[in-house]
Amino acid sequence: MSKKPKKQLRIGIVGVGTQGSLYTRHLLGGKVRRAKLTAVCDIDPKTLEQVPATVSRFSTYSAMLKSGEIDAVFVETPHYDHVPMAIKALKAGLHVLVDKPMSVQKSECEKLIREAKKRRKQVFAMMFNQRTNPAYQKLKKMIAAGELGSIVRVNWICTSWFRSEAYYRSGGWRATWAGEGGGVLVNQCPHQLDLLQWIAGMPVKVDAALSLGKAHKIEVEDEVTAYLEYKNGATGVFITSTCESPGTNRLEIAGDKAMAVIEGGVIKVWTNEMPISKFNRVTKTKFAAPKRKYKEITFKKGGGGHVGIMKNFVAAVLDGKELLAPGAEGINGVELANAMQLSGITGQTVDLPIKNTAYNRMLKGLIADSAKKKTKKAKAKRRKK
Repeated sequence: MSKKPKKQLRIGIVGVGTQGSLYTRHLLGGKVRRAKLTAVCDIDPKTLEQVPATVSRFSTYSAMLKSGEIDAVFVETPHYDHVPMAIKALKAGLHVLVDKPMSVQKSECEKLIREAKKRRKQVFAMMFNQRTNPAYQKLKKMIAAGELGSIVRVNWICTSWFRSEAYYRSGGWRATWAGEGGGVLVNQCPHQLDLLQWIAGMPVKVDAALSLGKAHKIEVEDEVTAYLEYKNGATGVFITSTCESPGTNRLEIAGDKAMAVIEGGVIKVWTNEMPISKFNRVTKTKFAAPKRKYKEITFKKGGGGHVGIMKNFVAAVLDGKELLAPGAEGINGVELANAMQLSGITGQTVDLPIKNTAYNRMLKGLIADSAKKKTKKAKAKRRKK
């Protein structure tokens, strides 16, 4: 007696650039069980030619959506296109996986989330591959279980993002307000901003200092230091940069019961035998500190990465499995980036939830100024000719 064929998810990718081509190789290489790449879409004919002829190739997004050849779409286009393209896919009755960030603006994220809520039978997810990292998963579980106690401080130094001038010159859209919507916060750090809120929650205040083109000839931020305040009184600092090398990637969370540090894929934990809050009240000694135990938690593998998220997405569609990175959660990292940009550029402390009108007004002005600079450069070139 023959077995029934396994269900399969037919996937289309829009945008076959750096990330899109990576996911194309993963799917064609059979790394994602029960998933089949059946279509791709890109505006560049040369890019499409690099995809095997066994995959349907479309030069327009609408044609791919109407083809009947796909069940789901991976959105791998520039940031500003993420929301409108994801909404079109949802309206076409398709499941959607969006790469980071969900959008440049929180207000745009809200539009996509509203549309997704109307279509609960369709799966909507984010490509937050760092959520598959076992170290971050373990720390999240430890905090949820109360092993660290109430969080009192969060520090993340993430400066291992060095980028050269050659990198920024590789595309006219890169590091511009009009083309990318920001710098290190929207390009390099969306994963860290997502993990920060995923593990420690959202702050209620942000006060940031940022540099626009500190070490590069760009108009957007390439260095950021942000101070965070949380509802329970905890404080935090988030530092990121594309200006330094070697950089650091160290997450440190201090709680009433213990402190945990993630660096180099290892979790180091110092656990107090008595919570600080209690020890502070009962000790009779002026310079005493509670006794503590130390342990290291190591991991054999670094997680499933992009493939892990794709496998989870397929299982969510075909089996109803819970998503590791639900689409609706993509708004939180975007809001953190918006708050840091708004605070750093205006010089004011920003309360969360942020006011969309304030951020959108600022971004509109930056985009307009960016366009003026491009026009001036174009005129200067014509005069030289």
